[in-house]
Amino acid sequence: MTFRGHVKNGVVILDDKVSLPDGTTVSCTLAEDNTLPAKEGAGLFGDLMSFAGKASTFPEDASKNVDHYLYGDAER
Repeated sequence: MTFRGHVKNGVVILDDKVSLPDGTTVSCTLAEDNTLPAKEGAGLFGDLMSFAGKASTFPEDASKNVDHYLYGDAER
């Protein structure tokens, strides 16, 4: 069963009146016609983007060997 809705203040609001019992397990999937906010300060995306490009002390191979640097796993 699929219900359509939108997000307002971080809460999913269903477009149609639907009465679901408390504790009902649901799954949310972004509709394909939605895009993430493009500017800083626009919710969680903007909050996280404020950290983009700030790291300057990572080793050059950090993205390739992230498990090695975080957990001590063997390097690739």
